Amino acid sequence: MSPELSHAEYPNRLYVNDGILNPAMVGELKPTSLDTPLDDVRRRLRDDGYVFLKGLLPQADVLNAREQYFRLLAPSGILKAGTDPVDGIFNSANESLDYPAFGAGHFDGPNDGPNVEQSARYIELGVKAHTEPWYKESFARHPVLLDYVAKLTGWGRDTLELQRTMLRNCTPGNKAIGIHYDQIFLRHGEDTVLTAWVPIGDVSVNGGGLIYLEKKVTVDVGHTLGSEIERRFAHQARSTGMTEKEMENAFNQNMMAGGMLSQNPIEFGEQYERKWLVTAYEAGDVVFHDSYAIHASTTNNDPHGVIRLATDLRFVNSQRPWDTRWKKDFELGDGL
Repeated sequence: MSPELSHAEYPNRLYVNDGILNPAMVGELKPTSLDTPLDDVRRRLRDDGYVFLKGLLPQADVLNAREQYFRLLAPSGILKAGTDPVDGIFNSANESLDYPAFGAGHFDGPNDGPNVEQSARYIELGVKAHTEPWYKESFARHPVLLDYVAKLTGWGRDTLELQRTMLRNCTPGNKAIGIHYDQIFLRHGEDTVLTAWVPIGDVSVNGGGLIYLEKKVTVDVGHTLGSEIERRFAHQARSTGMTEKEMENAFNQNMMAGGMLSQNPIEFGEQYERKWLVTAYEAGDVVFHDSYAIHASTTNNDPHGVIRLATDLRFVNSQRPWDTRWKKDFELGDGL
C-alpha cells in the first residue's frame, strides 16, 4: 500500500473530473533515481506497472522543446501577453474552452468555446507541432531516451519507437484526461508496449499531471487490474458476437466515448478500493508505464496559470507483432 498524503503535503486541493480527491484516496508516486541499477528498475516496472525516473533527460533540451512549442502556438492567443513562451502561461482573458486538449478521449470537434476561428487556429498549430523537426526528429527521438529504453527492455537494436506520438497540453479550466490503459488503443499488436510519458516543463502537483491507480496483486499473481478489465472486455465482446476487428477497436460498444474506462477518478477509485498516486514533475523526468497501467490526470489548477505540456512516446520490439496503425503521424480524429 502506498502512504497517504496529507493536506500539508499538497496544500492546494487536487481536482479531478468528478470533484476533489480526498487525502485518504491519495498516495505518492514513488520516484526512482537515475543511478538505480537496471535490474531494480525492471523489477519496479514489473511490480508497480510504472517507473517514475527522475532527471533522465537534460533539462535544457526539455525547456527548448517547450519554448519551440509555445512559440508555434502563440498566434492562437493561448499565451498571456508579455510572458516568455517557455513559461507557457495561459492567457486567462480568453475562454479555456477555445483551447481544449485533443487526442485519445479528448476533443475531436466541433469547438465548444465562443471563438471558433481562434480555436481552429490553435488546433491546427497543435497538430502541426507533431511534425515539426525540433519535435519529431529531435526531442521525440532523444538519444538519451532511446538508449535507456533499449537497455531497460533488453530489446537493443530491435527497439522501435512508434511514429504516432501524443503531444498534448492541458490549459487551466479544461477537463482532465479520462481513465484508461494504453492497450485499449494498441490492440492490433502484443501487450508489451512500453510508454514513456514525458512532461515538457515542470508540472505542479495540482497542475494537470498524470496520476496512476495503485496496483494490487490479485489471486492471479502478477496480473493488474488493467489486464483483468481487458480480459473482461474480450469475454463480453465474444459473448455478444463481436468480430475480432470490432473487439480491437478502442471505441467499441463496451467502452466509453473516446475509449475511456471512466471520466470519474473518485468514483473509479472507490469502486476498486484503490488510491491514486500523485506527484509533482520536473523538466527532465520521465514516467515509464506498461500497457495495462491505469492512469488519468488531475485538472489543471496551477496557481500561476502554467499550461501543462507533455508527450506520450511508445516503444515496441520490432521483431514481435505490433500495432502498425501507429506507423503514422498523429491526426485529429484518426480513430486512435
